[in-house]
Order: sequence, then structure tokens, then C-alpha cells
Amino acid sequence: MIQNVDVYDEGPYTCSVQTDNHPKTSRVHLIVQVPPQIMNISSDITVNEGSSVTLLCLAIGRPEPTVTWRHLSVKGQGFVSEDEYLEISDIKRDQSGEYECSALNDVAAPDVRKVKITVNYPPYISKAKNTGVSVGQKGILSCEASAVPMAEFQWFKEDTRLATGLGGVRIENKGHISTLTFFNVSEKDYGNYTCVATNKLGNSNASITLYGPGAVIDGVNSASRALACLWLSGTLFAHFFIKF
Repeated sequence: MIQNVDVYDEGPYTCSVQTDNHPKTSRVHLIVQVPPQIMNISSDITVNEGSSVTLLCLAIGRPEPTVTWRHLSVKGQGFVSEDEYLEISDIKRDQSGEYECSALNDVAAPDVRKVKITVNYPPYISKAKNTGVSVGQKGILSCEASAVPMAEFQWFKEDTRLATGLGGVRIENKGHISTLTFFNVSEKDYGNYTCVATNKLGNSNASITLYGPGAVIDGVNSASRALACLWLSGTLFAHFFIKF
């Protein structure tokens, strides 16, 4: 009887029975199986986009466990590597997230550990839309930026930086969205505004227009369109009259 079996107990055992004539022996071999156990794994890491990353996951067990890496992304579990080392060169922002190391040798349930990779990248303004509003109404300009670390926002009109309370406006920054609110739009509020998103890796900006009824947007306003249509109709009519 061997209690608390250890890997060092593995090996051949011989049972010998002594008799008057001659001894009899029997030999057995003890194989000790050990469930997989991850002994060493990389810590969570933060890197800049474009960097190279190496993750390590060392596991023990008998038989020797198979080590597998998977990326637990929002798109689902993606197979990455079947090796103790996971190497990612020129890492991209969509490769951030949790990476799962699994050690399996069929003796017991796999041992699973996770490592989180955070990928820093400069701001990218993904949404900025021109807004039309009448005088005396409430107007809101919105600017949305993706960035890690999260971007800080600033608003400008021409070269003047805007701040809450100045000129009857309010600036609100919530996560990746910044809004510039006009509570009582006046003629002087119309024009181009610049949203600037900044983090330690860089910045990005977008021009957003607050316009009123009849303002020129994309080069042509509503009144101009009507006149153009009227002129075109008259031209076609004159051409038809001369021809016939």
C-alpha cells in the first residue's frame, strides 16, 4: 500500500516469495499520472500598436500536457497557437483582449489561465456629423473617437478654444463621445467647429458645421437647388422651342 503517491514512486516493483525449493518473483510497473498544472504564465501586459508580444505558459503533468493558446475576442474564441510560447509581431488593436492558455493531458480536466493584452493606439474620430438648427432652438454637435487610452476632447471655433459656460455652451465628455450643446442658438453660433481628440500616442481632429435654414451644405443650398431646377427647365423649354 502506497499512500500519497508521488511521481518518485513510479517504477518497477518486485514481489518475492521464498519457498523451500526456490523463490518465486513477480514484477509490476507503477505508472503515476499527474493532472495538468500551469506553473508559470505571463502577466497582463499593455503595449503600443505595432509592437511585438511574447506570452509564455509553462505546464507540468504526466503524461506531458499539450498547451494551447486561444484569443477570447468579441468575435468568439479564435485558435492562436499550440505551443508554450505565443508570439505576436506587429500587434493590431483588434488583437487586444484576453488570451486563454489551456493545459490538457486527459488525466483530469484541463488547467486554464488567462492573460490580458491591452493595445494602445492613437485616437481615430469615427463619427462627426454636421447639424442644422433654427435660431432660438437647442443644437448639439457630437464627436465620437476610438482610442486607447481613452481620448481627451477639446472643441474650437476657429482658433478659440471653447469651454462650458462660455458663450452659452456646454461641453460633456462621456467615454468615447463628446458633445457641444447650444441651448439658444443665435446667428453668431453658426459656422465651423473643430473637435480634437488626444491621447499620449497622438491626436485626431474633425470639422463639424452648425448651420441654419437655407445654409449652403455640400456646396448647394435648398434655394439654389430650386433656382437651378427652374433655370434648367427654362433652358430645355427654349431649346425645344427654337428647334421646332
